[in-house]
Amino acid sequence: MVHTLDAVETLPAPTVVAGGWVGRTLASINYAIVLLSSIALVIASFVLTYSVASRYFLHFSTDWQDELSVFLIVGAVFMSSASIQERRGHVAIEAIVGLLPARVNHVRQIMVDSASFVFCAFFAWKSWLLLAEAWTENFHSDSTWAPPLWIPYSLMTVGMTLLSLQLLMQIVLALAPRRRPE
Repeated sequence: MVHTLDAVETLPAPTVVAGGWVGRTLASINYAIVLLSSIALVIASFVLTYSVASRYFLHFSTDWQDELSVFLIVGAVFMSSASIQERRGHVAIEAIVGLLPARVNHVRQIMVDSASFVFCAFFAWKSWLLLAEAWTENFHSDSTWAPPLWIPYSLMTVGMTLLSLQLLMQIVLALAPRRRPE
């Protein structure tokens, strides 16, 4: 079984990408978002470390660090999901892949991508509705810090929209007739 979780990989800058200008644009967006998501995770680790140290050594608590770190982590996860899909870096059981003929495996991959697209597109649509509601109704969290909820909802919405677009592009490319070298 081969998966990409064994080693930390450095992200190469987008080069030649299938899908023409749409693929190149998505790859560039994904690259930038992964860099920002990485920074967000580092900031979240500093915020949580500060929280633990200030509680232990200074004996005072902060009320903002938990929400901020959750916003950063959730934002990083949702926003980087399209990049993970682009590289097919998600966790998958590959035992069946080796048993199937290439043509059947190609059809299986299209079916999996299609089912994933339907789910993610529905999730993105509902996220847009939730974001619009949070924006118009001015929703805030219930904590004493009370940040506006449109911030995490927008990260979730954009991330799911990008993931849906990535899946759609992969489906279209998989269904496109293949050119044979002459």
